Amino acid sequence: MKKMAVYCGASLGNKTIYQEQTKELGQWMSQNGYDLVYGGGNVGLMGILADTVIEKGGKVIGIMPSFLLERELAHQHITEMHEVRDMHERKRKMIDLADCYLALPGGPGTLEEISEVVSWGRVGEHQNPCIFFNVDGYYDLLADFFDKMVADGFLTQTDREKVFFSNSLEEIQQFIDTYTPPTIRKYK
Repeated sequence: MKKMAVYCGASLGNKTIYQEQTKELGQWMSQNGYDLVYGGGNVGLMGILADTVIEKGGKVIGIMPSFLLERELAHQHITEMHEVRDMHERKRKMIDLADCYLALPGGPGTLEEISEVVSWGRVGEHQNPCIFFNVDGYYDLLADFFDKMVADGFLTQTDREKVFFSNSLEEIQQFIDTYTPPTIRKYK
């Protein structure tokens, strides 16, 4: 069984398409044999995604720091919950457990987590695909910014092609299936 780490909001956002596409992702994950690795919450898009994967018979693995567990934000019906010390340990555990990484729409925490995963891939900390599920064009500006990094000499075109932006689950599956890891970055 493959494992997909999904980074997403603890909020719902203000467009119903975010919730609809989160449910569609959860259904697609179960149909395509992906277990969910995520932050362990029961609120926002996180909760919708976990509930959908559970409803479809999939395995859901939560990773949550103690301070969030104490706030009773933890999902009570997931397959397994890993309690960790802090956010740094959470991110490391999610990276280690997963075979690919995907960001749904979310706030600064979602952006920070998927950005770290992209960065860590460039320096050889993992060899897995990084994907932005670009629901309703949510990540268009970020995709443009990655292109600017290439244009301004801060990112190679080859490394840019290893970061995928799409609103199509079919395209996302194709990207995962044909993915080849980047060459580990060397410094001059």
